[in-house]
Amino acid sequence: MISRRLLFSVIIPALVALSTTSASAASLKVVASFTVLADVVHQVGGDHVTVTSLVGPNGDPHEFEPSPSDAKNLNAAQIAFVSGEGLEGWMDRLISASGYKGKPVVVSDGIKFRTMDEDGQTVTDPHVWNSPVNVKVWVANIEQALAKAAPADAAAFKTNAETYMKKLDALDAYAHSKLGKIALDHRKVLTSHDAFGYFGRKYDVQFLAPIGVSTESEASAAAIARLIEQIKAEHVKTYFFENSNDPRLVRQIAKATGAEPGGELYVESLSDAKGPASTYEKMFRYNVDQLVAAMAKAS
Repeated sequence: MISRRLLFSVIIPALVALSTTSASAASLKVVASFTVLADVVHQVGGDHVTVTSLVGPNGDPHEFEPSPSDAKNLNAAQIAFVSGEGLEGWMDRLISASGYKGKPVVVSDGIKFRTMDEDGQTVTDPHVWNSPVNVKVWVANIEQALAKAAPADAAAFKTNAETYMKKLDALDAYAHSKLGKIALDHRKVLTSHDAFGYFGRKYDVQFLAPIGVSTESEASAAAIARLIEQIKAEHVKTYFFENSNDPRLVRQIAKATGAEPGGELYVESLSDAKGPASTYEKMFRYNVDQLVAAMAKAS
């Protein structure tokens, strides 16, 4: 007869090992390019995914320089997500360096992109997430990709996606409600770079900026002079700096025009957990509140 002590010594480690294996199998290892996207992936994936963001809180996804640990995280990922349209210009290099065998899921596929002219060239604005309606496209693409990677959890992903879609609809309604109280001719602000185009298109807000869609570009003296004249002519009274960008240029322009500070906006990156924009939902509401307060004060 097997003693009780011997039985426990054999069965308990086996159960622990089985439990550990099941838990790890149930958690899909996911990498997302930057914090905003990582949060949305987490909202859809829930407890069935472990999400790592390559660009950290308050980081700039345009000027990001991947580290060896980022290569290691990507190599270990079962699925990777990017926003696309040139935002992550460093991603191909990281894939080559990491040995990652998969192809990242481009979550912005299907969005009606905004284009503009920069230095005689037509460029696509990659900052699609600044409209929650666009993020609904993200959610659909993320749900489909996660379900393909982990079919056993497809029902959970679908439920999570439907729940989050309703939150995105609520964010859209919130922005319309708040901004609808501001007269159209007062919906004008100065920001660090051209990252709020989709927000402006959706909610009739005019954003002026010295730098184009990428923070890697530089504004010429002539372009800055023209912008200063435009700000004066259109009576733009408020400027904002961005959490992930250098505020010095926008402050210099504000000083030349008399524009008053409206505070900080979260454009391309979430705050850390203790900040006011630790999730996409919090970020969007915070930005709306900051903009509306500044416009109301200036009107």
